[in-house]
Amino acid sequence: MMPEQLTIIEKVTVNMPIQKLTICQRRPPRLRGIIVNAPFFITNYTSLDKITSSWLHKTFHQKNHLDLNTESTAAKMADALISSTIQVTLEMALSLASDRIGMLVGFKEDLASMTRSLRLIKAFLTDAEERQHNQETAVQEWLKSLEEVAYDADNVLDELHYESLRHQVESRNRHKQKVCCFFSFSNINLAFRWRMASKVRDIKVKLNGIYQDAHGLGLVSRPVLTATLPAAPAAGDTRNRQTDSVVAPMVGRADDESKIVKMLLSPSEKVVSVLPIIGMGGLGKTTLAKSIYNNQQIDGHFDKKVWVCASKKVPIEELFKLILVHLTKEKVEVDVREVIVEKIQNQLGGKRYLLVLDDVWDDNHALWDDLFTTLKGLNPTDGSWCLVTTRSGQVAGIVSGALLMDDEAYALGRLPDDLCWSILKEKVVGGGGVPYELKAIKERVIKRCDGLPLAASVIGGLLRLKRKEEWQSILENRLLSFSGDEDRVMQILKLSFDNLPSPYIKKCFAYWSIFPKDSEIERNMLIELWMAEGFLQADVNSQMMMEEIGMNYLRILLQSSLFEEIRYDWKTYYKMHDLVHDLAESMSKSTKVINNGDTYTVDNDNQIRYLTIDSFVGAEDREKLLESLSASLHTLFVKGDLSDDMLMKLKNLYVLNLSRGEIEELPISIGKLIHLRCVDLSESAIRILPDSLCKLYNLQTLTLSYSAVDDLPKRMSNLISLRHLHYYKSDKEFQMPLDMGQLTCLQTLKFFNVGLEKGRQVRELGCLKNLKGSLEIRNLELVTTTTKMC
Repeated sequence: MMPEQLTIIEKVTVNMPIQKLTICQRRPPRLRGIIVNAPFFITNYTSLDKITSSWLHKTFHQKNHLDLNTESTAAKMADALISSTIQVTLEMALSLASDRIGMLVGFKEDLASMTRSLRLIKAFLTDAEERQHNQETAVQEWLKSLEEVAYDADNVLDELHYESLRHQVESRNRHKQKVCCFFSFSNINLAFRWRMASKVRDIKVKLNGIYQDAHGLGLVSRPVLTATLPAAPAAGDTRNRQTDSVVAPMVGRADDESKIVKMLLSPSEKVVSVLPIIGMGGLGKTTLAKSIYNNQQIDGHFDKKVWVCASKKVPIEELFKLILVHLTKEKVEVDVREVIVEKIQNQLGGKRYLLVLDDVWDDNHALWDDLFTTLKGLNPTDGSWCLVTTRSGQVAGIVSGALLMDDEAYALGRLPDDLCWSILKEKVVGGGGVPYELKAIKERVIKRCDGLPLAASVIGGLLRLKRKEEWQSILENRLLSFSGDEDRVMQILKLSFDNLPSPYIKKCFAYWSIFPKDSEIERNMLIELWMAEGFLQADVNSQMMMEEIGMNYLRILLQSSLFEEIRYDWKTYYKMHDLVHDLAESMSKSTKVINNGDTYTVDNDNQIRYLTIDSFVGAEDREKLLESLSASLHTLFVKGDLSDDMLMKLKNLYVLNLSRGEIEELPISIGKLIHLRCVDLSESAIRILPDSLCKLYNLQTLTLSYSAVDDLPKRMSNLISLRHLHYYKSDKEFQMPLDMGQLTCLQTLKFFNVGLEKGRQVRELGCLKNLKGSLEIRNLELVTTTTKMC
């Protein structure tokens, strides 16, 4: 039976997946429509929502407040990731070695030998990981050496993989031009063959040395056991915890909220008053503050509300900037204090407001005196309040003293046992019945929570990921040994991390340290970054796409209470509790965030592979730093511009984020970065993309959202690995690049302008079998009745 025919004029939004489109013509003759032979539906056109990640709106990276009791504890936490890093990197190398590059017959023997060495060395990892936790220095050094060689092997094999992709693209293009070309060893440039053979031999020598060292250390070969991942939830499963940054779920703090709201609503003769909420990490200070912030009585009493995460010590001008950003929801372009303060006055003048400063650590008397003196001068209206959350009693005293407050800080107490039990039980079984195994350990596990909501949530998440038969062992062997208030929370978080069921998930967790505290990262962006880093490798027998694996990893991290989920309208974001962020930072010796003029000296003992630099770092210092890290750097987020020469030196980059940059033309040397999987130019001033961009045959994600890019390069069809193109142009006269149908991996495409020219016709869409999400198709009046799809 023919499906119902739909008449569409000019444009249509198509929600995927698309399998086949047949174009028909119906009367009146000027109208064109679509017959749909696939399980998708058509909706009205909806304007594209602004796609940004909240970390780009954060100017500063927050200080790591982790304060561990012993150096050995910190060392163990830092070393905990190295085995996962090596295992993930080795798996990537083995996957590449067995992939299409085997067709490069001149390297078959060397690659087979390298693969054998990689597999033999991988078998030592389990024993090495156990022994390095006992602080065996020689084993730790062996692991560091192995990590470095594993990265080198991965880069060399990826270079061969790139060559394979290049030949595939060139062969396809020659075939289109009726030129015969055979893909074989003889087609590879002789100089390239010699250079790569030399690199492969060097790595083989290093691997042989590492193998011999393993025997010298007495390491025992064992199979690497990876825990089975929890099954993905069935449709309709709503047990996963979901939080919202606007209305945060809260247990057991109703009395606290009522008392604080009463204080904020009470008559005051002061222009501005301040109330610090003080307590150790994990008590729920931020959750309580959010609930107060969104209380209906507060909404009715205050004319304006402002929420600022203030966990980084910043100059007073930058604090004013943060306040202004949250008032106007716009980027602050000026640096002059007088102008910034005047803009704040325009927003707050004559209004009663509530200002929340969350997670404050700055104990600078002068800063708080300056802030509150300025705020009092801005607004003669009485009754405004500043609510401050902090772990520091000293900060609470200084903040209160700045406004000569009579009342003491509000000390947040621990939750009673029954409320901790309700949080833990909800995490383990949701609304289901409590199993005997959980009842048997109830009293002892509640004691381990020690009145801390975060501890209850994390322990519950840990138990949920384990079999019931393991619960008793986890309690007796690990949880009962913990002691010390805030350090106990960190130990519980570390235990949850240790029990994540895959080294890939551990890498995904630690990767978050590249973002500032309080960041909210959009789901697709996060998954695309993980994918670019190689953290979403599918099992040989798995039918799941990398994006689906990423979704499963997010689910597991949510269940573990290591991530929080936030929903704004139809988009989903993720964030971390500040203590969990401290844990991620402590794990990530290979990650460095530099901002606000921080100085950084390269430590040769720790290879920096993930780097964020903000716009306050001078261009000269930035280029010196990048040159010193050019060989090891894997990921670069830079809020500034890079020269063509500098970009060319960053030859091992897999991720490049130049969002919000001010240069108008992307350097041509971008085409030399053959490992690149993800390029983000969103909100940048870049107008011109060089043709060399189309030589990035490994590129999976290209993000141009809200950039100034006017046109796409002509040879976009050469981006054979491209899966996500984040770019929207409202102009229906915009010409699509030719042969977009050759991007057969493409899943994200925001719009398609139908043209008359071959290669721009609607049939191109019929070849894109993996498209998902929504697609706006324009100029359908150009489609004829004889048009075929692909």
